[in-house]
Amino acid sequence: MKKLVLVPLLFLGVALSGCDWSSRAAETRASAQVAAVQPAAAPAVQTLPDFSAIVEANKAAVVNITVSGHAQASRLEDPDEDNPLNEFFRRFQVPVPQVPTQGLGSGFIVEPDGVILTNAHVVDGADEVRVKLSDRREFKGKVLGVDQPTDIAVVKIDAKGLPTVKLGDPRTVRVGEWVLAIGSPFGFDNTVTAGIVSATSRSLPEGTYVPFIQTDAAINPGNSGGPLFNLRGEVIGINSQIYSRTGGYMGVAFAIPINVAADVEKQLVKNGKVERGRIGVAIQEVNASLARSFGLDRPQGALVSSVEPNGPADKAGIKPGDVLLAVNGKPVDRSSELPPLVAAVKPGTKATFDVWRDGSKRSIGVTVGELKTEKVARAGSGEKASGKLGLAVRPLTPEEKKELDGVQGLVVENAAGAAARAGIRPGDVVTAVNGKPVKSVRDLRAAVEKAKGSVALLIRRGEASIFVPVEIG
Repeated sequence: MKKLVLVPLLFLGVALSGCDWSSRAAETRASAQVAAVQPAAAPAVQTLPDFSAIVEANKAAVVNITVSGHAQASRLEDPDEDNPLNEFFRRFQVPVPQVPTQGLGSGFIVEPDGVILTNAHVVDGADEVRVKLSDRREFKGKVLGVDQPTDIAVVKIDAKGLPTVKLGDPRTVRVGEWVLAIGSPFGFDNTVTAGIVSATSRSLPEGTYVPFIQTDAAINPGNSGGPLFNLRGEVIGINSQIYSRTGGYMGVAFAIPINVAADVEKQLVKNGKVERGRIGVAIQEVNASLARSFGLDRPQGALVSSVEPNGPADKAGIKPGDVLLAVNGKPVDRSSELPPLVAAVKPGTKATFDVWRDGSKRSIGVTVGELKTEKVARAGSGEKASGKLGLAVRPLTPEEKKELDGVQGLVVENAAGAAARAGIRPGDVVTAVNGKPVKSVRDLRAAVEKAKGSVALLIRRGEASIFVPVEIG
């Protein structure tokens, strides 16, 4: 097959009258040859960027994070969830042994007194966190908090005068611009890779509240938690996930925008938890057929499929069949864009929604409620209990108490250390310690402080209640 080559065409106008044909033809051929060798409008030559200055300025602020912990060995359960014997195995088999585990990731320093940002999945559940700087100094890290919905964690080390990175504005990121990643893939410290921004505001199945930045910079295991820089040397994202069929780099990676991470960090450090807004609706994508059905000129917005009774949206008058087009003036083009916009609204404040209903647009004000996250950070009131037991807990909500027939207790949000080794897991409800009921984190802390050697936790799991002994040393 012949190779298809596109070349510029040069059109020459030649006047034939009153001239020497042979000499004019020779001039024409000469002109054509010169034009072919030196085009009149040659495009400007562009060179690839040099990343060395960015690396030199920021490599000292990128850290290597090593974690160690324990994981439970496999239980004797059938993969078929409908097998009735599974519940028997869960309730009555002997405690499952703990298997030592290790992991690694990356992070970067945002405050000179040792505040570090990384991914929640890097440090969550770790018994010990070790942070290594580029100058090979090592520190024991303390996890100030984790936020599972955004996969952000804040780690603190005891150091002063550390180098920090400069934070940029992800809202100015353009598809096609160059980006640079620094991290520790497979444990190779301060590895630098480069690529371009492939897309912005990507929504992933497990990243409802994060408008991810997609990039083709080479990201591999160990890069998690490391920074993504723009050409100005500013951090615009935290490398978090990769799309892969093999477990390695395939040209599709996702970073958490740094403005999302900075907001989470601020809330974790100040409040020990992250507040998010909610309005109590279930939504779906608006395709071309639905757009025609509702009289929209194109597919856009988030279609409300159901409304939580007596929830914020229901009280404001939002109905199933409404299409939500904007929140506080920020457009919703796809349904995946609505959750992060609502989550960013402070609970208790009013947000204005542009709603498409009955072929016309209207505005509806909704007083936004608070989203109860699956896991919360270790708040100050429960830190001591968390330290000895390895538990992060929160009080039961009124709805949860009703579901449990009025049971009082604390919901386990995360289990690590001694509690995890004893078999306690997220979702369990701690109702008593050594036979004494607990209704608050303060009750739990006081009971643990009095205990010596071990405590017996009464755990409500599903319909059953069991005592679980926990060795606390």
